Order: sequence, then C-alpha cells, then structure tokens
Amino acid sequence: MRKRAFGVFAVAAGLLSLSFPLLAHHGTAVFDTDKTLTMKGNVTEWDWSNPHCLLQFDIKNEGGQVVHWIAETQNPAEMVSLGWGKASFKPGDEVTVSLMPVKNGHPYGRIKQVVLPDGKTFITVKEGLSAGESGNSSGNSKSENYPKQ
Repeated sequence: MRKRAFGVFAVAAGLLSLSFPLLAHHGTAVFDTDKTLTMKGNVTEWDWSNPHCLLQFDIKNEGGQVVHWIAETQNPAEMVSLGWGKASFKPGDEVTVSLMPVKNGHPYGRIKQVVLPDGKTFITVKEGLSAGESGNSSGNSKSENYPKQ
C-alpha cells in the first residue's frame, strides 16, 4: 500500500511540475514576433494598472471603418523607468503605435513604441534590454526624471 501511495504521489508531482510552464503569463506565443504593425489613431482609453498597462485606440481601416485596438505594455513599475506615466495619454490624443499583433488577427498587440504628433516617443524596451533590466530611461536615478502621475 505504501509503495502505491508513493507511486501516485510521484506521478502527481511529476504532472504538476510539467504543467507549471503552461501557466506562464508573460510569454510571447500569442504574438507574431516577426511582424510589426504601425498605425495612426486616436486614444480612447489609457489604463495604467497591473498586470499590464493597456492603450486603447481607434483607427480607420482601408475601407474607412473604425477598428478599436487594444495594445499592452508591461506593468506600471517597469514603464515608469522608461518614461511612461499615468498621464502619458488621454482620450482624443493622436498617436502612432507600432506593435506586435496577435497571430489570430484580432485587433490586439504588444506595444513596441508610441509616437505623439510633437515627436515625443515612448518605447517599451531599451535596446538590448528587457524593460525590467533597463533602469531609468535617462541613464540616472534622480527622481525628478520620472513623470508626474
């Protein structure tokens, strides 16, 4: 009986250890990482919250129809270090968004950069580093370089 209980426990533990990678939240499997779409539109909502900030915006497609897009970034703590803030966008702002779209064709993606009409550019990753590794976007850690929220 003891051998059987141990065997069941071992199999259960093995199956659980194999399933943890399936629960990974921050993968890029749903995104077409080889493709970048760049589009101009108007912000409808800027959601500054965990686990991801979401920029929602409307564009007009080739047929003149309005398409509502949702694009994600990392969490606010990582985005602050790249110069983003709670007040970076407001409804009605014109934006040019470059993103990795999802593979299934739905209007959803992961932001690579956002450019405002005045040329101000928001990036999501410093070249060669992930957002978590990048630190302050200006190269130093003075608090006055962070955007007011």
